[in-house]
Amino acid sequence: MIILLSVFIAAVRFEGSIKIKPLTQAQIAERLRQSYRGKSQPSTDGYVDHSAEGIINPLKCAAVLIPLTFFDDEWHLLFTRRTDTLNDHSGQVSFPGGQCDPEDETPEDTALREAEEEIGLNPKDVHILGRANELITVTDYEITPVVGVFPWPYSFLVSTIEVGRVFTMPLSWLADPKNYWQFTHPRSEHPVIAYHPYDGELLWGATAQMTVNLLKTFLEHPYP
Repeated sequence: MIILLSVFIAAVRFEGSIKIKPLTQAQIAERLRQSYRGKSQPSTDGYVDHSAEGIINPLKCAAVLIPLTFFDDEWHLLFTRRTDTLNDHSGQVSFPGGQCDPEDETPEDTALREAEEEIGLNPKDVHILGRANELITVTDYEITPVVGVFPWPYSFLVSTIEVGRVFTMPLSWLADPKNYWQFTHPRSEHPVIAYHPYDGELLWGATAQMTVNLLKTFLEHPYP
């Protein structure tokens, strides 16, 4: 297993700019542990149309891998863009992940399996740091975000049926409040977060909310 010893970039808003300070992987893992509320209290921020107390339909288990990697002197998150031919969420930016299979014992198993199937990321190359809080979607999925670090550069083996592109966004850009905005969605009780386009890609909805929820764990300036 490859473990990167680089630092995580945390940012705070300071007089209109971004102030950068380092966090070690151990500190990241500890903050994830402290902020994790457990499956009994899933997050209902963002792209949802019901509260945890008011759920009618049984929730379906799903997990995503939030992949962190370090290059050009800063941390990046890895995303995929789904192909236009998929039935669900075609063409949308997402994290590698999907529905839990019966053989998956944990959300980590699901996230790593899906990442290997979608982009050829070997589970042995991923160092798991912890979980972010669950997110309930309008499609009645309870998604567990699993945060893991992988080495860069990496030779991906992409499933062209599912994935149209693999790309990264720097944490410093994602953490800057001027790069995201909110809008009202008819299927959501809460404002939906969207980022401005980055390298032609639009990050919004549940994936943007999971990104912001993760950043809330590390950043000292408030997010919506």
